[in-house]
Amino acid sequence: MPTTVSVIIAAKDSADTIVKAIQSALVQPEVIQLIVVDDGSRDATAEVARAACDGSGRVEVISLDRNYGPAHARNRALEVCRGQLAAILDADDFLLPGRFTRLLPHNDWDMIADNIAFVPTGYEGALNAVGVDDARPLSLEAFVLGNLTRDDRHRGELGFLKPVIRLAFLKAHNLSYNEGLRLGEDYDLYARMLAAGARFKTTRTLGYGAVVRPNSLSGQHRTEDLRRLADADHDLLALPLSAPERHAIHQHEIQTRNRYRHRHYLDLKRDKGAAATLKALLADPASWAPVVKGVLRDKLSPPPAPSASGDVRYLFPLPEA
Repeated sequence: MPTTVSVIIAAKDSADTIVKAIQSALVQPEVIQLIVVDDGSRDATAEVARAACDGSGRVEVISLDRNYGPAHARNRALEVCRGQLAAILDADDFLLPGRFTRLLPHNDWDMIADNIAFVPTGYEGALNAVGVDDARPLSLEAFVLGNLTRDDRHRGELGFLKPVIRLAFLKAHNLSYNEGLRLGEDYDLYARMLAAGARFKTTRTLGYGAVVRPNSLSGQHRTEDLRRLADADHDLLALPLSAPERHAIHQHEIQTRNRYRHRHYLDLKRDKGAAATLKALLADPASWAPVVKGVLRDKLSPPPAPSASGDVRYLFPLPEA
């Protein structure tokens, strides 16, 4: 059973949040290394990260000359991992105590992920390792379908999972993050690992805290990022896949590309005006339906109800008391 973990934090302008993230990782006894990749920050992220070390010498900081995106930053960290396992931690998130102690003893996995608590900025409440320690296999088809938006529910969120990854599997299959992606880079890597035969398990035990921030980098993306993610799905379809896997990925590609088409024509209207947009749209019949549906959805859907400041939401529902 692998027992040593390298925690990876890709950080940009995170001086105000990274200390809590680092401290939450250093208290985990399995962590032998914490790698912070300062991805072109304009603040004191690197200096704050170095100062947050607990004296154990486990914190290593790599400073990049400009912002390359999280995929590139994480790949830089993967190159210097000394642990048997890698765990991704976002710079404004935190790990619950005992996270790896609970996860690592499970058998037969190349990736294993636990439940996530989405907490509001400034949340001061206590989170406990509640839930059910019921590690279950997650297939490629189920993972991809768990990232789709459906009419009866919000966007699927399995791409938010933060698994512990067996580094030997990445090396054996020559896998790393797709540096052309700034959106969905986690989804893409997990999908390619699953396509290569990785065993992915999830458990409903709570182990990761994700801070929901209105200005979070993960919540901001360019229109071009959607096109690149759809293209990554198209590349996935070239792999040897079962018919259900292929169908699920094709659905994800269509949904992502339609989101791109909608955003593309909104950008065109902003930059070129309504007449130029209508002319371009008439020459692009494949975009008619997604653009019309997107516009109607924007105009007719009620705004999301604001949540209470102390609300906590979970990726996997907690068992009823």
